[in-house]
Amino acid sequence: MTTTLPGAIRSRDPGPPTCRRLRAPSVTVLSTAVAAAVLPAGALSAETGDEFVARLNKEFADIGLELNAAGWTQATYITVDTQLLSARVNERFLGEFSKAVADAKKLEGQPMSPASKRAIELLKLGVSAPAPDDPAKRAELAKLLAGMDAKYGEAKYCKPGGQECRDEVQLKAVFEESRDYDELLDAWKGWHDQARSLRADYARYVELANEGARELGYKDLGAMWRSNYDMPADAFTKEAARLYQQVEPFYKDLQCYARKKLADKYGEDKVPAGKPIPAHLFGNMWAQQWDAVYDLLEPYPGVSQLDIDAALVAQGYDPVRMTKSAEDFYKSIAFPALPQTFWERSLLAQPRDRNVQCHASAWHMDGKDDVRIKMCTRPTYEELRTIYHELGHVYYYLWYKDQPYMFQNGAHDGFHEAIGDTVNLSMTPAYLAKIGLVPEAATPSREALINQQMKMALEKIAFLPFGKMIDEWRWQVFSGQVTPENYNSAWWAIREKYQGIRPPVERTEADFDPGAKYHIPGNTPYTRYFLSFIMQFQFQKALCDAAGFKGPLAECSIYGNEAAGRKFGAMLAKGASQPWQDTLFELTGTRQMDASAILDYFKPLQGWLKQQNKGQSCGW
Repeated sequence: MTTTLPGAIRSRDPGPPTCRRLRAPSVTVLSTAVAAAVLPAGALSAETGDEFVARLNKEFADIGLELNAAGWTQATYITVDTQLLSARVNERFLGEFSKAVADAKKLEGQPMSPASKRAIELLKLGVSAPAPDDPAKRAELAKLLAGMDAKYGEAKYCKPGGQECRDEVQLKAVFEESRDYDELLDAWKGWHDQARSLRADYARYVELANEGARELGYKDLGAMWRSNYDMPADAFTKEAARLYQQVEPFYKDLQCYARKKLADKYGEDKVPAGKPIPAHLFGNMWAQQWDAVYDLLEPYPGVSQLDIDAALVAQGYDPVRMTKSAEDFYKSIAFPALPQTFWERSLLAQPRDRNVQCHASAWHMDGKDDVRIKMCTRPTYEELRTIYHELGHVYYYLWYKDQPYMFQNGAHDGFHEAIGDTVNLSMTPAYLAKIGLVPEAATPSREALINQQMKMALEKIAFLPFGKMIDEWRWQVFSGQVTPENYNSAWWAIREKYQGIRPPVERTEADFDPGAKYHIPGNTPYTRYFLSFIMQFQFQKALCDAAGFKGPLAECSIYGNEAAGRKFGAMLAKGASQPWQDTLFELTGTRQMDASAILDYFKPLQGWLKQQNKGQSCGW
């Protein structure tokens, strides 16, 4: 089984990525359909399909509680003991899952309700790392997944001599705050070098999970992941490519502009025109989002400068107050108050007495009201946005908690990531002024508008190729196109292809730079983030229409609009009970994911970039 347990959304990469910056946000969802599958072999002899599914739903409670308790404990108390307990319960679950899938196959062709048929279809797709039907291999896979997760969570870069050791959170701060080329290079290399120990574990995980996927009838694990979108795997591959083609020209214009600005700062010898950009210069450990270096890329310096980080500190925002701010937004659109247990059981700040997995995540512990987030919160605007994002997952849980357990999931995984990010789009300057974090302002000037859009594009548009390439690399690994002998070279080839970046120092196959990104050893499919960054704008347009907003999409906030909130909640309440195309239609009026809204949102900036890039050597 995957190290992301039933009900746990690993986010944000940003995250904008935790799960995103996704942020986080954000995530491997182990379908509750699968988590419910605790069946003795041969239990189906006297059961119909509907009775089988009903029993799966009923028996979810016990196994779900145990799995999530073990997973939560491992994530918030990283020790050899919690790793063992998590691995053991995962191993036991994988055995029961294999039995349930085998029993479900016996029901093929038998009459049953459409809902039961859908539940059984979802059953096979409920884990992101299916184990082979061999007890020894199941145990090995469970141990590998728990071990990789722990290695990542415990990783620290120590200066020579063992002094000045820094973990992921501390190194992320270096990228956000430093503008010194060599200091950034040291932090980048120090963190990426820590992933070398994961290479052998990852290669063996690929072998075992691929074997499990083939036993379920899929060509490989990548084909299994791509089959989880209510369409054939090959059709989804084409759909993802179509969506990226819509936004690729805009990204290339942004990359060209950023390269010129970074060359102005660091010199053309380090950032040459027409070449990929060194990956450590974007204010982010993984160059996945670039908003942390907005100070270097700001179109009109000093125009409408909003220092929200300083406001949070000055006004005494701590982790609880930041989370209360997010809850207030959701309550303003007719969402319920968070349960009291959320405040009692969540981990909102980094403990001083133990190792924890600080990557922000949201958890649905019991399929009902026990919802939590885990996050080592700092008083920054990025972290504030991450909390709003994570509560998007939490509220999705609460809206669909009355669905049968097998349908307690997003319409597809991109939906889960898009909810909180849609709310982030409503954190406009006008909204921030309303809650007292920035001063009230008149209609922004053209310069202020371009600045606002640039800051947003450095988060949203810069992320799109990164969101696309993570799983594309893994699909090639799972299919055998990329082998362990060229893991790292293939990683950098695909990053150059999509992002136009390169490693800042020479890397070899002794390195395992993919493992420096949590979602690789954490076994979290990543296409969900790419899809969510497209769909959140599509959702926002539909919600702004429902709110009766007239004006540029970039100026719309649904804060305080209950009509938009009710429409939003109605969509969330459907969970995974129907194909995502139907759920999307109910909110947007279309059954196709589309990037038109994101392009409409950024139309002023697109035209401005075209003017700025005239005469530049764009491309790479």
